[in-house]
Amino acid sequence: MSPDLGDQAVQRALMQVTDSVFLLNSEGRIAVGRGGAVRMGNHAKPESMECPVYAYIPALHPENLGSARFKKSHNLRYAYVAGAMANGITSVEMVEEMGRAGMIGFFGAAGLPLDTIDAAIDRLKQRMNHLPFGFNLIYSPGSPEQEAARVDLYLKRGIRHISAAAYMDITPSLVYFRAKGIHREPDGSIVCPNKIIAKVSRVEIAEKFFSPPHGKLLSYLVERKMISQEEAALAKEIPLAEDLTAEADSGGHTDNRPAIALLPTMLALRDRMVETYKYKRPPCVGIGGGISTPYSAAAAFAMGADYIVTGSINQSCVEAGTSETVRKMLAEAGQADVAMAPAADMFEMGIKVQVLKRGTMFPFRAAKLYDLYRRCDRLENIPAKDKLLLERDFFRCSFQEEWQRVITFFAKRDPRQLILAEKDPKHKMALVFRSYLGRSSTWAKTGELSRKIDYQIWCGPAIGAFNEWAKGSFLEKHENRKVVEVAMNLLFGAAVVTRANCLRNQGVFLFDDSRKFAPIELQKIMELLKEDPA
Repeated sequence: MSPDLGDQAVQRALMQVTDSVFLLNSEGRIAVGRGGAVRMGNHAKPESMECPVYAYIPALHPENLGSARFKKSHNLRYAYVAGAMANGITSVEMVEEMGRAGMIGFFGAAGLPLDTIDAAIDRLKQRMNHLPFGFNLIYSPGSPEQEAARVDLYLKRGIRHISAAAYMDITPSLVYFRAKGIHREPDGSIVCPNKIIAKVSRVEIAEKFFSPPHGKLLSYLVERKMISQEEAALAKEIPLAEDLTAEADSGGHTDNRPAIALLPTMLALRDRMVETYKYKRPPCVGIGGGISTPYSAAAAFAMGADYIVTGSINQSCVEAGTSETVRKMLAEAGQADVAMAPAADMFEMGIKVQVLKRGTMFPFRAAKLYDLYRRCDRLENIPAKDKLLLERDFFRCSFQEEWQRVITFFAKRDPRQLILAEKDPKHKMALVFRSYLGRSSTWAKTGELSRKIDYQIWCGPAIGAFNEWAKGSFLEKHENRKVVEVAMNLLFGAAVVTRANCLRNQGVFLFDDSRKFAPIELQKIMELLKEDPA
């Protein structure tokens, strides 16, 4: 068959990711081979219609990106994870859609009461059958009882996948989840039913997750009859984390690490730890934070990521458990429209989260509260002008009225905090300040317009990169953003970009349009993958 000539033919060929492609020299012009055969070596008498080969591009289905081991371990088709955004922003609807598409989503359980989490478990168990899904478990240094209660609920309800986030140290509850139910099969292999995917940005914390659980923590659990001696012994032969996500510059709790430096470091650490402990099943390492376009996804897989994790971009999708107002604000954000602000859950420790600053005063007001917390030892000693500002603009009520809200909240959630506040006026001040920080995320989620200036919207610069990439396409409008459609654009686009880079690395000059990938509708992607759009 005659080859297809010209740049447009190359572009079409790159999009046919399930087909291998040969680029030919057809009388001095670049061409795409269609059918025929390739002969290696020199031939004295070339056959008619033969053309020298410029380059070869292998087929690359999006399902072949990432680690086959990761996908098999979690029953996935694609190496793609929707990260657990707190307060149910990663909603049950989002988790369902991801699971049905052959990916995995983690319900954003952080900040939610147990009965709400239990209801989410009910719905997912009823609707997902054997499809993959998981739940979040967040580090709670100020309230270990809450962390323990969540783990108890997960074990009781048979939740097998958790995303462990914001951990600065390993807790007994985390080890309990991992070790409970571990056993050895007749063939000698160890089966660990409970899988932890840790989200980590620091090497010293990653090392703890790549190591077996510490003996002291295992002994603690055995002494309290939470796990058996056999479970403790077997737990010493496996890493605490089934897999680990290198968390780069993300929304929420983040150390703002650059992905291009962080991922290779975590991969190298994983390899050293595997060599040290001789694991039968080495942990996989993925990357999250900044993954928002086909180019960043392609770069992540090219660097060796076993899987990718998205977060900020999912929050602007229609399935996200947040308000229409927030989705619109996110769709208008640029890469520079984010800032760091004190975190509600780790306020006293000075831990920060990354949030949207465009259209909201939250990061500046949160910083003001932390500054006053550092300078004052109790509410009564806050300067008069600052007290007036806080009561008028921040709380819109007196300190005493805000304290009554705090009492109502913690009386049900964590009464121990109220006891501590009675003994320590500075802790009481922290709880009052945290009340504003905590409710600011609720105002955003519910779309409380009277409080729009106070919205706390967890967000990284990835959203700005996505918006720039989506500009002029159907994905520019937030109401058109569906989580699976966004995910498949990133994965399919990463395959196209990878194939284009393959050509460039073989010395083939590509015109600008052939190196680009613009958003396309899911039905078209399925057609290009030669699959049923349904």
